[in-house]
Amino acid sequence: MPFRWPGFLFELQEGGIEIAKSDDTRINDEIRAPRVRLIGVDGSQLGLFDTRDAQRIADDQNLDLVEIAPNAEPPVCKVMDYGKFKYQQAMKAKQARKNQSKVEVKEMKFRPKIDVGDYETKKGHVLRFLKKGARVKITIMFRGREMAHPEQGLNVLERLAEDLKPFATVESQPKLEGRNMLMLLAPIKGAFDNEGDAEPSDK
Repeated sequence: MPFRWPGFLFELQEGGIEIAKSDDTRINDEIRAPRVRLIGVDGSQLGLFDTRDAQRIADDQNLDLVEIAPNAEPPVCKVMDYGKFKYQQAMKAKQARKNQSKVEVKEMKFRPKIDVGDYETKKGHVLRFLKKGARVKITIMFRGREMAHPEQGLNVLERLAEDLKPFATVESQPKLEGRNMLMLLAPIKGAFDNEGDAEPSDK
């Protein structure tokens, strides 16, 4: 069962206390308290010691004395290899970041005067991207005099958003950047759970 001291989270486990998180941890001669409650490297409770004696115990094992509960009375310290502990924590954090699901962003380009067949084909591609969990950036590309009628591109984006309304939300509203108009669609969670509903109706 976890319990907290300011800046720390500990978990009581069989054999002692496991450090889950620490901030600005004091080690060895940084520890200012004259007396500490000591936990051995194996998690066993060793009792109360003068800090100098606790440091000697850690030194005899070529390990560090680490203050894990500075606000306890007296503070709680543990004998450990602090460098190894920090390395393991860093590797765990790195692995956790690596395991986080990365949301992919796909892009589909349209023209403001796109014909019906091409529109339906591209809409199908967008739908498949959404079904795989990807966000989709929709880009309307204007050429030459087409820039004089940005509403044509906006109409395409609004039509697409409406067609895909059961499957996607507009995460970023249409905006004009240079000669392109952009909109970002994000899949709706659970929208593709029923495969029979996974095709939008043709307009």
